[in-house]
Amino acid sequence: MRGDSMGVLTGRTALVTGASRGIGRGIAERLGRDGARVAVHYGRSATAAKETVAAIEAAGGSAFTVGADLGIPGAVDALWEEFDRHADGLDILVNNAGIGSSRPIEEIDESEYDRLFTVNVKAPFFLVKQGAIRLRDGGRIINISSGLARTAAMPHNMAYAMTKGALDVFSRDLSKILGVRGIRVNSVAPGLVDTDNTAAFLHGSEDGWAQAEAYSALGRVGTPAEVADVVAFLASDEGRWVTGSWVDATGGSMP
Repeated sequence: MRGDSMGVLTGRTALVTGASRGIGRGIAERLGRDGARVAVHYGRSATAAKETVAAIEAAGGSAFTVGADLGIPGAVDALWEEFDRHADGLDILVNNAGIGSSRPIEEIDESEYDRLFTVNVKAPFFLVKQGAIRLRDGGRIINISSGLARTAAMPHNMAYAMTKGALDVFSRDLSKILGVRGIRVNSVAPGLVDTDNTAAFLHGSEDGWAQAEAYSALGRVGTPAEVADVVAFLASDEGRWVTGSWVDATGGSMP
């Protein structure tokens, strides 16, 4: 599939938020390899974002960085202002940036809760609201959700799971609103993926990795590239009849 997909997104522009590392970087690199010009968004590490751009360009693709901390007021305005300096329109928006975990209900405070929902829910909502005028007819919006939105496998991560549940409702209803323009909207829900965000769980104890493998029907931990492949399908014309869907990319970790 990867070999056949070269160039399928040629002439299209993609924005991937949180693309300086982890799943976001995997998605950005894959879309770049498929021919899209990729806006690599980062919140704090310009250096890491530039490394993603360099990797895309080394593979023959085209990319540029866009910086904005989505947890502060005015961030969405700043992101689109910078994006507009590099591109005159958008075809693919991947809302991947997010805070990847939360403390248990007994420990979380209001400021942490508010920042979690600001980054994970409010930012994607207003990125789409402002981005809709830039998104060309026939475009795609892909929101990165989580398997935790539909399973209580990690109830201590409740607040985080709540944000992803909200994102799924956003995808579902937005698909109805934008469908008249031929714009498809879907959620992709990864399970445990080997990134720096999950390092504490996977590598922080002797049995973390084994526990993660046990969650999956396939008996292993996922990789960013495997999630990126699912996103690439939805971004391509092959996924043209899929919209308003929640796509399970957990490796069979759902009960």
